[in-house]
This record gives sequence, structure tokens and C-alpha cells, in this order.
Amino acid sequence: MSFLTRYKAQQNRQTQGDETTMRLFRISTAEEWEELQNSAETFGGDLDQSTGCIHLSDSHQVKMVLQNFYNEREDLHLLEIDRSKLGDGLIYEAVDETNRFPHFYGPNRSFAPLLLSTVITAEKIQFVNGEFLCSLLD
Repeated sequence: MSFLTRYKAQQNRQTQGDETTMRLFRISTAEEWEELQNSAETFGGDLDQSTGCIHLSDSHQVKMVLQNFYNEREDLHLLEIDRSKLGDGLIYEAVDETNRFPHFYGPNRSFAPLLLSTVITAEKIQFVNGEFLCSLLD
């Protein structure tokens, strides 16, 4: 089954608002994505390593995160992550009064790496005319 077919089937099954079924994403730099493909794991970037967790986003959070933290970057990839493979290491935490974000810590908050085997699909994000574009965001 192709990535696009899996993506469409999964999109049809999921409903926004339920943290157990929302699509889960990782915004990765080209360097991080290459590391993940070559070594089959990554501990993420500086922010992830300093906080001891891999920062993820639900589908409705991705564009906001791109605009707030990655504005005008052209070396980004969007990775769709299989939440069922993260187990109890996936924890939603409030970052302010209105936003809860998914963070992957690993078993017992041990700061485990994100594994390549958790990636469902990946796509380069384009930055065109001040907007981030990626078919996974449509």
C-alpha cells in the first residue's frame, strides 16, 4: 500500500479533538531527517535534548508551530508519526492556558530516541510566498 493510500485511509478514520486518534507529526530539519534515515533514530534538536523529550504536534498545531518557530526556513520535512508505536512515552502537556502539545519521552520518561520505524510517511515542506506548503497538511 502506498504512503498516499495509507494517509487517506488513516485520515478518514481519525477525528480531531480526541488525542488518541489525531494525526501526529514531527517537524524535522533536513539534517535531523537524514540522521533518522541513516541511523534509524534521533534524539532531535537542541530544544529536544535540553528538555529531555521529542516535541511533536497534532495536525491542527503544525502550521502554528511552523510560523512561530521555523519562519522562512526551507530545510524542513514533515514526518507523520504512528502514535501507537510510541506507547506510554507519549504525553500531552499544557504549554499555556489553551494549548496541549504531544511530547515523546520514552518509557518512564527516560528520553528515548524517536525511531525511524515510527514514521508513517515524510515529505519536504515548501516555503512559498510566505506560506508553508505540504500535502500532509491539506
